[in-house]
Amino acid sequence: MYAILDIETTGGKYNEEGITEIAIYKYDGHEVVDQFISLINPERDIQPFVVNLTGINSNMLRNAPKFYEVAKRIVEITEDCILVAHNAQFDYRILCTEFSRLGFEYERKSLCTVELSKGLIPGQTSYSLGKLVRSLGIPVTDRHRASGDALATVKLFKMLLDKDSEKSIIKNSVRLNPKHQLEPRHIDIISELPSITGVYYIHKSDGEIIYIGKSNNIKKRINQHFTGTNAKSKKIQSQVTAVTYEATGSELVALLKESEEIKKVKPIYNRALRRSIFTHALYHYKDEHGYINLKIDIADGRKKPITTFSNRMSGKSFITKAVEDYNLCQKLTGLYKTKTSCFNYQIKNCEGACIQVESPETYNKRVSELIKKNSYSNKNMVVVDRGRDVDERSAILIENGVFKGIGFFNLNYQINNLDVLESIITPMQNNRDTQHIIQSYLRRNKRLKIVELSNTKN
Repeated sequence: MYAILDIETTGGKYNEEGITEIAIYKYDGHEVVDQFISLINPERDIQPFVVNLTGINSNMLRNAPKFYEVAKRIVEITEDCILVAHNAQFDYRILCTEFSRLGFEYERKSLCTVELSKGLIPGQTSYSLGKLVRSLGIPVTDRHRASGDALATVKLFKMLLDKDSEKSIIKNSVRLNPKHQLEPRHIDIISELPSITGVYYIHKSDGEIIYIGKSNNIKKRINQHFTGTNAKSKKIQSQVTAVTYEATGSELVALLKESEEIKKVKPIYNRALRRSIFTHALYHYKDEHGYINLKIDIADGRKKPITTFSNRMSGKSFITKAVEDYNLCQKLTGLYKTKTSCFNYQIKNCEGACIQVESPETYNKRVSELIKKNSYSNKNMVVVDRGRDVDERSAILIENGVFKGIGFFNLNYQINNLDVLESIITPMQNNRDTQHIIQSYLRRNKRLKIVELSNTKN
């Protein structure tokens, strides 16, 4: 659990500042579950430059509560939480100073979104909150007011959790949270999980991830793990102390994240999924007459496929449909073995490429359309899919035919050039598995929005 906060102060000499406004959002890693926002009477003068910056003046604070009147609420809302702030050292110091004046020792673990951003989103021109969130397309209102800045920090932290592919933030949170140190009953873990699409992480008591999975219904899938009777399920049941999850909205994003993180984290009970997830591929070649032939074959890492399949049956089904959709020849697609014409030519459903009646140029044009449709080689494009909220969408970036990563953007945010996209995208590995996942998903989901980008950055 995290307490994401922002504090406005009077300014002045070091350790003599007073708080004029505080906003705290209690965040469980997915949504805000509690909040506290209040003006505070600092019982001291506000520096003129601060008044100009925040708009908060002494008249506004005359009837505001003093710090001692809100101290108990601050302790309660931040209890068992990791404090998160932009330049956390400042906000944490101010809080500790105010509590010290009351004779109370205030101590919490803290995370700084400035430091996290420098590590997870390198290369930004500025890491000030305003400029950083603007460059990342994060909407912000009431800048330099505690509530507005704290809400912007919530959205920034959510993006940082997305970009933390090593899951170090989550693992540390599990280890530090005393509630997770107890051995909970499985039913208690399940009760806290949502029935949503995403990736889930099963942890031991020290925070180590022992299993990563993906599901369109996380609660149901974890219930299956906890009621399973096979050897792996029983081992997971005996070791689990916490389950964390990452909502994705999109099944495609969940599949890509699951594949990447299993390879990176190498959880002990994910051995089977570390291997490639496809067995067959679609290849093409030109025959002696100049016709492009298509062939489903066992996947070979030395060859470049058009697309890949989980098994031979899936590939054969694809080719059968392609013959119908693109009016292709059964013989030249490997579906009908013959030395003469294919069966479709005999019933006048083939133009005769099998016996050189149709010209190679005409026939190859249709084959090329199929290849272009099912391969994103050399393309700059974004696959737009569902987001985690109604006003959000996910983006899967392909640059020059190479999968670059995934990200989320607000519906009001334009994604039309590579510069903007690369700032919100979490970089991920491009490999044969990711290509298979993306191409298979595109084949199954014909209505997905594809945004083609220009070849040069703007």
